[in-house]
Amino acid sequence: MMENVSVIKIFYLSGLTEPKNYRFVLFSLTLVCYCVILLVNISLIVTIILDKNLHEPMYILLCAFCMNGLYGSTGFFPKFLWDLLSPVHVISYSGCLVQAQVLYSFACIDLSFLAVMAYDRYVAICRPLQYHTIMSKQRLIKLLCFSWFTPFCIIGTNIFITSRLKLCSPYIASLFCVNWLIVALACFPAETMVNNIVAYITILIYVFHGVFIVWSYIYLIRTCVNSIENRAKFMQTCVPHLLSLITFIFTLLFDIMNIRYGSKKLPQSLKNFISMEILVIPPLMNPLIYGFKLTKIRNRFLGYMNFRIKLKFFNNKESNKKLATQSPFILYQ
Repeated sequence: MMENVSVIKIFYLSGLTEPKNYRFVLFSLTLVCYCVILLVNISLIVTIILDKNLHEPMYILLCAFCMNGLYGSTGFFPKFLWDLLSPVHVISYSGCLVQAQVLYSFACIDLSFLAVMAYDRYVAICRPLQYHTIMSKQRLIKLLCFSWFTPFCIIGTNIFITSRLKLCSPYIASLFCVNWLIVALACFPAETMVNNIVAYITILIYVFHGVFIVWSYIYLIRTCVNSIENRAKFMQTCVPHLLSLITFIFTLLFDIMNIRYGSKKLPQSLKNFISMEILVIPPLMNPLIYGFKLTKIRNRFLGYMNFRIKLKFFNNKESNKKLATQSPFILYQ
């Protein structure tokens, strides 16, 4: 089926160079980080699903955004945690391609969701009377499907082209599988021309996503400057989007520059930190940014916490009453 499968069946991930003495500490920190990512994302997803008042386009998009954060994190953390406890860091050929597919599609889906969120805020602020007509349930479903499946297919095309290359080395100098690093292992560099063309087309598509997002927010800012009401809407709902966008773009640019043009003189630990940023910071920060900034979600969380505290207080009070009504014989037997 694929000529290189018979030659290379496993890859060795040689990016983990930390001394064994520090690996348990690194494992503990990574596990805590992964658990926090799971906790904050799942909490936000469950809150939006359970509260019917949050079944609006903006919050449904946010729910899908957090689901994508879980998708990308799960593509990296379990394997990395296993490698921290393992003396040999290997991954199967097919497993490596799947991991590259998951991590790349995660990044592209994130950018697609940010573009849809920017469009949603543009319609809400600039065309409020037509908002529910434009952002109808049917259109929202189409936008969600487009944001999920289009990046998945685009990245799938990149990975499929990579799978046809003949590789001459099983060593990947990274913590996880990166498509460009797999392409760099090709026996005949001339064969990678198609990979380069498709990769640059993919980058161009998502650069247009970025341009659209920036244009949307520039237009929104110009619209909101002269209106106190629109300014309040912008500060309440658009600032979290902008913070997510800035976080994502900076981490993505650092990652691309590191993979494509990174200096070999940089310490491996610094390269690892740069490559992990996009898999740690956006999935961790996005739910926190939206949870603290969006009033409806913040109030829902606070209401749930108050309910839990009152319920605990009520249960303790009932227990004390029962103990007080019991006879001394029952109490001390």
